[in-house]
Amino acid sequence: MYDDDLREEDGIRSGSELSDVAEPDTRPEPARWVRSRREFLAEAATAGAGLTLAAIPTDASEEQARQADSTTVAMAGEMPITLNVNGKQVPIVVEPRVSLLDALRERAGLTGTKKGCDHGQCGACTVHIEGRRVLSCLTLAVMHEGQQITTIEGLAEGDSLHPMQAAFLAHDGFQCGFCTPGQIMSAVALVEEGHARTDADIKELMSGNISRCGAYPNIRTAIREVMEGKSHAAL
Repeated sequence: MYDDDLREEDGIRSGSELSDVAEPDTRPEPARWVRSRREFLAEAATAGAGLTLAAIPTDASEEQARQADSTTVAMAGEMPITLNVNGKQVPIVVEPRVSLLDALRERAGLTGTKKGCDHGQCGACTVHIEGRRVLSCLTLAVMHEGQQITTIEGLAEGDSLHPMQAAFLAHDGFQCGFCTPGQIMSAVALVEEGHARTDADIKELMSGNISRCGAYPNIRTAIREVMEGKSHAAL
């Protein structure tokens, strides 16, 4: 008997016959383990959001929220102070590191004082403290509690402009106007200091105030007019 006949009798078929009757493989493909970067970031963000939401109590009351805000303020190191600005008491809350410039603009709402370079080089933030001109970007708000501070908003008396403001208008002492508040505040202090006698003196004593528009000749004319007591009658 041939070997093929013996294998057929024992229920064993050759490899070629098995290939003819083999059923197709219906097993599912192996899971894809490689994720794209976009998928990974999306999954991480979803998981993070879930943890954050889980950490917030759903029954938090307004009182708890208020206490949390108070804790945040305390952690930030903010402190209440009262500034005397333009003859008015202005209570504000600031961190000890906040400049007088930022306190005036962002806490007291007095935006006439401009933030130019924020490095004490352009003079746009000039204010008066106890009658002296000071660059408000270079001094801290907490240092001046109780002192008399004057900003550009405090020069005019009602609808009547300060003589220096009137002179700047009369002689076009500005173009874009961004540096003008600081120029006027410095010019008022210059006249009160009484050290300027000539145009060269005015130029030197106003050198800390920069006009990017180049309005210096008209600024000097306005200052000289006020020094001579010739405030512009038309205004």
